Amino acid sequence: MFRGVYTALITPFKDGSIDYDSLDRIIEEQVTAGVSGVLPMGTTGESPTVSHEEHNQIIAHVVKAVNGRVKVLAGTGSNSTDEAVFLSKNAEKCGADAVLVVNPYYNKPPQRCLVDHFATVAKNIGVPVMLYNIPGRTGVNFEPESMAELCEVSSNVVALKEAAGDIGQVMRIVELLGNRLNLMIGDDNLVLPAMAVGATGVVSVLSNIIPADMVKVASSWLNGEHAESKELFYRILPLCRMMFLDTNPIPIKAVMAAAGKCSPQVRKPLLPLEDDKLKIIVQTFAEYGVKL
Repeated sequence: MFRGVYTALITPFKDGSIDYDSLDRIIEEQVTAGVSGVLPMGTTGESPTVSHEEHNQIIAHVVKAVNGRVKVLAGTGSNSTDEAVFLSKNAEKCGADAVLVVNPYYNKPPQRCLVDHFATVAKNIGVPVMLYNIPGRTGVNFEPESMAELCEVSSNVVALKEAAGDIGQVMRIVELLGNRLNLMIGDDNLVLPAMAVGATGVVSVLSNIIPADMVKVASSWLNGEHAESKELFYRILPLCRMMFLDTNPIPIKAVMAAAGKCSPQVRKPLLPLEDDKLKIIVQTFAEYGVKL
């Protein structure tokens, strides 16, 4: 089910509220570019700073706007198991095709607790579950062996967004679960090496602004056109580095704003990108061929 490019959508804001007009335009660009799916309410969508009401409204809106043309993978994770179940149930009711459930953050549960957390969410819903392992944000790494334990008890856990930044761990997951989980890399800068060792695609931040090119990198590799994929990936790599100039989604919001697609607004405690960093991003994208 999970293959190619899924775009981790930004959430556009205008005067502090959700800018649904801009969101609709972004969605249309994604569909036209040929992405496999879109992800509303991931951390790129600033899920930690929207209300539960906004969270559900955004997912429902994206489902309606997409209208079955691509898959909708809804972010529903939380550091509270009960809240993750609540959000996942609501996403299912809204019509999401699957949910993305991140490691519980801050409370740093041990491995047995992580297995129980994900299993509890999975058993309370009927749609597929993609795990989201991002220890740099959550403070805990979901070990490959624990993923294997979870998969033995949760049949609707079908995929993983792996964002530990460790190709060795990607290889271990493929070794253990390559026939069981679709592994989607969560780092744009690792999409080529990850696919080379068995990933089936990427959940991408950068595809907010260059969706067609990210689709080309992934589809070329998956279709066996490795030289073409490699050439484009190395052209894109400097853009990937720009996404690390500040905390995600500050840089991608700045890029999207410079391209006239939305405002640069992010919700506090995040603040818009500083001017000196914006100049670096604009120059890098101009060298690539994207005028901002």
